[in-house]
Amino acid sequence: MSTAILIVDDHPLFRRGVRQLLEMDPELAIAGEAADGEAAIEAAARLAPTLILMDLNMARRNGLEALRTLREQGVEARIVMLTVSDAEEDVVAALRAGADGYLLKDMEPEDLLAAIKEAAEGRMTISPQLANLLARALSGPRTAPGDDALDSLTAREGEILRALSRGLSNKLIARQLAISEGTVKVHVKNLLKKLGLRSRVEAAVWAVQAGVGT
Repeated sequence: MSTAILIVDDHPLFRRGVRQLLEMDPELAIAGEAADGEAAIEAAARLAPTLILMDLNMARRNGLEALRTLREQGVEARIVMLTVSDAEEDVVAALRAGADGYLLKDMEPEDLLAAIKEAAEGRMTISPQLANLLARALSGPRTAPGDDALDSLTAREGEILRALSRGLSNKLIARQLAISEGTVKVHVKNLLKKLGLRSRVEAAVWAVQAGVGT
């Protein structure tokens, strides 16, 4: 079953390049294109893509605003930011707003395609240098969970945190643990509150840094 992808970027030539890259893989299909965040919101409702590749800086409505609106509307498609910005504040803001990944446009084409396929399979995907940046952003005293944070988690929450550390989506976690996606969402919400973190990606990066699941 192919993954239907919506490409959102304000540069037509870049959209064409991404389209050509995705067309190299028979498991990936193009659901459509959008030139800005406003058009992306409309296209997501009309096309129901399973994966959205979203630029950050666009006219009318930028990628971050569109991301927040899509999540507020309950859109469950995986959304991966694909942008030139490697600014810490942009990375953290996007992941806290519900992005499932953050990739840089200067990646080698084969690496970008591999990362997009990982996202399509339900895994978190972040450009390698950005994972280190996010880990540093989470290392401050205001954001890093305390030493006893893991002890506050239930056994099931611990299992889900380990799954998050492997970059698994709610759907994959539910399948692995033989529970519903709704139950996974509740556990993720609870463990984020206990850890004092604001997104599943932050939890995943912190878990890796803390050696959870190793």
